[in-house]
Amino acid sequence: MEKIIKPVSGYLAAVLAVAEFLIAIALFIVSAETGGGGLTFLAAIFFIAALFTVKGIIIVNPNHSRVLTFFGKYIGSVKENGLMWVNPFYKTSHLSLRAHNHNGQQLKVNDKLGNPIEIAAVTVWRVTDTYKSSFEVDNYLQYVNVQSEAAVRHLAVSYPYDRMEEIESSDDITLRDGGDKVNEMLEKELNERLGPAGITVLEARISHLAYAPEIAGAMLQRQQATAIVAARTKIVEGAVGMVELALDRLSQKDIVVLDEERKAAMVSNLLVVLCGESKVSPVVNTGTLHQ
Repeated sequence: MEKIIKPVSGYLAAVLAVAEFLIAIALFIVSAETGGGGLTFLAAIFFIAALFTVKGIIIVNPNHSRVLTFFGKYIGSVKENGLMWVNPFYKTSHLSLRAHNHNGQQLKVNDKLGNPIEIAAVTVWRVTDTYKSSFEVDNYLQYVNVQSEAAVRHLAVSYPYDRMEEIESSDDITLRDGGDKVNEMLEKELNERLGPAGITVLEARISHLAYAPEIAGAMLQRQQATAIVAARTKIVEGAVGMVELALDRLSQKDIVVLDEERKAAMVSNLLVVLCGESKVSPVVNTGTLHQ
C-alpha cells in the first residue's frame, strides 16, 4: 500500500552542509598550523558529515515523485514538490505522475463475426499509486503496452465491425457506430487491467478502424449495394405514388377513360420513365389512341 511521507526541508539541510564544509576546512587549516592530530580527525568527521548531508538532499519536480526504500524495505513515497532531505541511506527512485499518451499500433484481428479488421486505440493514463507501479509489476511502461493491446484485441472480438443480416436487433452495438459507448467500454476494461499496476486511464478512444485489405473491396461493394437498394426503394415508392396520383386525377377529371389494359400500359410506361436510370426519349403518337 502506498504511504506518503513528508521529508525535512532541503534548504535547511543545504545550509547545514555548507556549515559543515566550512567547519571542516577551518579545522584542517588550524590543524596544519598547530600540528594537532585531534583536529585533523575532527575535521574529517565534519567533512564526512557534510557529504552525508548533501547525499540526502533530493529535488522533486512538479507532478513527479520519489519512491524511498531502505535495504529492500519500502519506506514511503514523496509527492511534495521542492527541495527535500531524506535519510542518506535511503535508495530513491524517480517516478513521473504526469499524464502519458499511449498511441497503440494497428492490430489485425477478427471481429465477432469473424471478419478481419484493423484497429488501434489512443490511451491517456497516469500513475496514481507509486507503490503498485514500482513493486507490483516488473516494468509498468511495458505493462501498459501489453495490457492495452490485450484490451483492444478483446474489444474487437467482442463486437462486430458493422451491422450484418445475422444481427436482427437494432440495439446491438457495433464498432463502427458504437461511438462513445465503445470508448467507454474500452476505458473501463483498461482501468480494470491496469489497476493492479497503480495506473488510472483518463481517456481511451479508437483511433483507427477499418476492414482488412483482403476484404475491404468486397465490403465496399456490399455497402454500395445496400445504398443502391435503399435509393431504389425510395424511387419506386415515389414512382408508385405518382402513378396512383395520375390515374386518380385522370379519373376524377374525366379527361380520358382507360380500360384495364390501357391502365396497365400507362402504369408500365410511367414506371419505366420514373424509375429508369437513363433519360427517356418521348415518342409522339400521331394516330388514334389504339394505334
